[in-house]
Amino acid sequence: MGAEVGDEDHKQRLAQLEARIAAARSASTPKLHQEEHYSQAHLAWRMVIELVAGLMIGFGIGYGLDRLLGTLPIFLVLFTLLGLAAGIKTMMRSAQEIQTDKLADAAVQGDEEEERTSGD
Repeated sequence: MGAEVGDEDHKQRLAQLEARIAAARSASTPKLHQEEHYSQAHLAWRMVIELVAGLMIGFGIGYGLDRLLGTLPIFLVLFTLLGLAAGIKTMMRSAQEIQTDKLADAAVQGDEEEERTSGD
């Protein structure tokens, strides 16, 4: 009977140790620098593509209207500028979304850190 109590105590201590190790691992899992770098590059390319897409769409509409109506490149210039404005607006909206996501992530990390420090 003494061996059973020792085994139970050993199993309980082992389970507690495993729980502490799992908690320590989850608390100290840093973001890899490479992942952050690629994420930033991805966001930068997204913004560039949005800007260029706005320009190209405006250029295409303006060129098409000028060819259709037989006018001077008035519509080409006008719609290229409108495409630029639309591309910048879309780019700014994307930047705002990214900033909102980063602030939300920082708030969640702050809450987790607060829970860890208050739990000790």
